[in-house]
Order: sequence, then C-alpha cells, then structure tokens
Amino acid sequence: MTKALVTGCAGFIGSHLTQRLLNDGVTVVGIDGFIDNYDVAAKLRNLAEIGNHPTFTFHSTSLHAQRWDDWLDGVDVVYHLAALPGVRNSWGKAFIDYVNHNVLATQFLLEACLERAKPPVIVASSSSSVYGTMQGTLTNETAPLRPVSPYGVTKEAMEQICSVYAKAYGLPVSMLRYFTVYGPRQRPDMAFHRFFRQMMKGDPVVVYSDGQKSRDFTFVTDAVEANLLAAQHASPGEIFNVGGDREIKLIDVLSIMSGLMNVTPQISFQKGPVGDSLRTCADIQLARQRLGYNPQVTLEEGLRRQLEDMRLQAKG
Repeated sequence: MTKALVTGCAGFIGSHLTQRLLNDGVTVVGIDGFIDNYDVAAKLRNLAEIGNHPTFTFHSTSLHAQRWDDWLDGVDVVYHLAALPGVRNSWGKAFIDYVNHNVLATQFLLEACLERAKPPVIVASSSSSVYGTMQGTLTNETAPLRPVSPYGVTKEAMEQICSVYAKAYGLPVSMLRYFTVYGPRQRPDMAFHRFFRQMMKGDPVVVYSDGQKSRDFTFVTDAVEANLLAAQHASPGEIFNVGGDREIKLIDVLSIMSGLMNVTPQISFQKGPVGDSLRTCADIQLARQRLGYNPQVTLEEGLRRQLEDMRLQAKG
C-alpha cells in the first residue's frame, strides 16, 4: 500500500487531495502549520471533512520544525502544497514570510528527501503567477517567466530550487503550475468565494478594475487528479500547466454566478490591486500528452458545486 505525505493538508487543495488519497486506500501523513493568512476556522473545517480516518496521521506544525524522520518514514510520494498564497499580501515586509514558506521550506523538504535511502517521488505545487500577464494565444510551459508580484517571484524561485535538485541529483521532483483553482473550500479571499458570499448577503459585489481581466479556472478535483497523475508519470524536473476548460473574463463569470443564484447583483468596480495578472490562459497539451490529464468539470458545473457547498456551510 502506498504511503503519502501531504504538506498543507488542511488547506483548500490539500484537504481535497488528502481525502482522495484516503478514499483510494493510501496511508496519509498530513502536515499543516495553520498559517493565519485567512481564518484558521476554515482550515479546521477542512480537517473535519477529512475526519478521523484510521490511516490518516496529522501533524499540526510548520515544515520549519524539520521532523523528517517522523514525517517521511515509509513515504513513497510527497505532495508538497504547503505555501503562503496570495498576490495582494506579498508586498512590503510580508515578503520575508513568503520566502520562508515558499522557498526555504521547499529546500528543507528536498534536502530531507535526498537523504532517504530511496527518495520519494515529489509533486510540488506552483502557480500560473510565474508567467505574469500572458500574451498571445494559449501559454505553454516554455513561455518566459515574468511574474508581476512578489508572490509570483517566490513561486518561480521554488520551481528553480526544485529544478536544480532534479538536475544535480536526479531527485524525482516535478512541478504543477495551477491556473486559479476554485470549488468547495476555496479560500475566502479568492474572487469566486467573495462573489458568492456578497450575493448571498445581498451586498454589492466588489469587482477589481473593470471586470475585463480574464482567467483560466481549474476545478479543485481536476487539480487533485493532476497531482495523482504527476506522481505516476512525471519525470524529474518536469513542469506542467494545470488548467480548466477555457479562458473567460471575470465579468462573464459573474454573469454565470448570478444566473445560478437567480439574482441581479449590484456591482462595485474598484481599483485593482498591484501585482494582479491581466490575463491567464493555459496550454495543457503537455499535461495531456505526458500525464493523461484531461479536466472533467466545466466552469458552470464547478460553480454550481461551489455554491452548493457554500450554502451548506452557511446553514451549518
């Protein structure tokens, strides 16, 4: 039976991945440091969703504690999702925290895996933020990396440190560049969660800039599937885009959401934050060819599932 380590297991994607692994019969060691970048109660709810599974061992601590003998014992695969996310908060004095959680913690992990008699396969989570604002048609993995935020800079640095360990030592680490993941348990600071919450309360929906920014959105279960596929098929140092079914403007997404709720929201357009990409558009052909990745959940269906989950949370 496979044994996996999931860092950031109480987070948005991490909790879904942990549940999927447990449902698939995998023994899971989970680590989460409960970084207070958003309400810790949300992460505790995510853990409650996982439940007291007999093959799940949870450690409430940061990777900086470096208890590798406990965490990596018998582990075949490491899914590294622990990070400090978010573009808007990565400026100024907070940058050192992003470096610590996104770069240094990753290097600690790679060193620890390298010291094992048989290093585990590692799948590290990156972000489309490494590209900055994308040009032309679809963006593939060979496009220039031009992050426009300190957060994006730290994710690029995380990729670079993984790449040098793969090149120098053959460490079996691959990287996934997620394109705006959404769905049940999405972080409360992210746009879809905010839009639904504001409409549920009858508040004006705050849209940054003019709503013409476009994104490629990925449903969370598709992101989970990409992790599992990468663990099976990726070679050391490979990097893959993980996107959804299409690129769409944010104002058009809001129209879909208001249709699902049968409301006509009042929209409050506000100045966009510094460091936000104007456009993301994923070319996922490499992931299709090398991993067999094929997103299954359309944006309309994914939004319906997220709304259903948020309504359940509101009742509970």
